[in-house]
Amino acid sequence: MYRSTSSARLWRIVGLTALAATLLLLGGFVYALQDMLNPRLPAPAEATKPSPEASQPGLAEAAEVNVVAIGDSLTKGTGDATGEGYVRQVVNGLSDLWDKPVKLLNNLAVAGMRTDQLLEKLKRDSGYRYAIRQANLILLTIGGNDLFQHAQSGAEEEGDVIDPQRLERMLPGALKRFEEVLSLLNRLNPNATVVYVGLYNPFYDLMEMRDGSLQVQQWNERAYALIHRYPQMQMIPTFDLFESRIGDYLSPDHFHPNHDGYAQIAARIMQSLK
Repeated sequence: MYRSTSSARLWRIVGLTALAATLLLLGGFVYALQDMLNPRLPAPAEATKPSPEASQPGLAEAAEVNVVAIGDSLTKGTGDATGEGYVRQVVNGLSDLWDKPVKLLNNLAVAGMRTDQLLEKLKRDSGYRYAIRQANLILLTIGGNDLFQHAQSGAEEEGDVIDPQRLERMLPGALKRFEEVLSLLNRLNPNATVVYVGLYNPFYDLMEMRDGSLQVQQWNERAYALIHRYPQMQMIPTFDLFESRIGDYLSPDHFHPNHDGYAQIAARIMQSLK
């Protein structure tokens, strides 16, 4: 009697376990079938949050504009008897335009500076790098000395006024260094607006040196292509200003702008920043 009862109980347990397993398998099959016939779409992804760079206000919306100027003698203001150059005129003009503080934190330009020297400053000079990080507007001129210093030295050595072929040979190396300058500026301060002032040929009115404009234009075209990679950077053309009125806008050294020439550059910069 005991064995019969135990045996019946065992078979009931086995039967219930088998039934439960069958129901479980059946449920899984039905679930899989429904999933195949009515696939569930993934939940919509959350909207991508703008990066900190994208959310930075533009210069017109910023509470104040902090300017750092770097580069060569054009940014230093050489040739302007008033000492303002284009940098101070831009600072004063933007202050009037936007009716808010526009401060020149530093003018770090050095007369005669070339792209290799600017690169060295950007890589090694901690004070230089710190100043750039504090700016939301960076003004830049560079490249003219890379081309014309070599052209002038070549002229002295060879007894000629200028050698367009020498200018042509200077372009690839100088442009490569200019590309590095832009990359470093972007890494040091990706939020700042960078305004690069393009080159002009200061010797356009001298027939024997007029062909230098062809190389200057090559520089400007390639420089623009490099700057175009960075949405926060822009290039201001100047070649047309000086070629059309070079006698009016150059200083007595026949290389740098005078006060009126710098005023023309400043006006274009302000127009581009409106």
